[in-house]
Amino acid sequence: MIDIDKSLEIAKDAALLAGKFLISANNDAQKILVDDGRDIKLQIDQDAENLITEYISTRSNLPILGEEFGHKGNLGSAFWVIDPLDGTSNYFRNIPICAVSIALMHNNEPILGVINDFFSENLYFASKEKGAFVNNKRITVSNISEHSKGTIVTGIPSKKEYSKEYFSRMIDDFKCWKKVRMIGSAAIANTFVAAGKAEIYREEGIFLWDIAAGAIIVKEAGGKISMSTADNKFRLDAEFTNGKV
Repeated sequence: MIDIDKSLEIAKDAALLAGKFLISANNDAQKILVDDGRDIKLQIDQDAENLITEYISTRSNLPILGEEFGHKGNLGSAFWVIDPLDGTSNYFRNIPICAVSIALMHNNEPILGVINDFFSENLYFASKEKGAFVNNKRITVSNISEHSKGTIVTGIPSKKEYSKEYFSRMIDDFKCWKKVRMIGSAAIANTFVAAGKAEIYREEGIFLWDIAAGAIIVKEAGGKISMSTADNKFRLDAEFTNGKV
């Protein structure tokens, strides 16, 4: 049986630890491991994931799925999901919109999530049926119900190819909303919906580790979440709203 309260504290501590590490290394020259098309990976992504994995694995025996190193063996019905640095390109260019994201999945559903917006010193977290918080202050989604008054936050996942239909659907969707925001971090975008700063986050082909923590945080803040089944590369379509638009 999973001790959710204990697991949440583990996730919060791991996210804070990684955040401190990423802040301390922010002004250092970053070693680029991958710079291919729209994708960029830094050595610090792997270093942060190792730090988180080591911390969690000494306190929990559940499997871990990480963005950088994947997973070993069968994940089973319950496992951790780690994105050590969501918004790597922002971090690399000194744009302070990035986060550490950690979630715990059970039966394909996130049951707790932590997002450390470390540059802003905001720690978002939630667990099933316990509400959503930032720095221990409860947060809720907005009450805006009209698209014409709402804000959509989205992004364009790193892929090799994009169809004209993909961008056509995106543009048609944008026309419905008062404002459109692309900020380069799905995790931070999710916190905007949860905290009532935006009304909807939608993205196709996003990775599970980018949005798992945000999903439970939005849901516990009173929002509505929809996620397709992840494929064998852990890509899925996600839509998180305030439940009113």
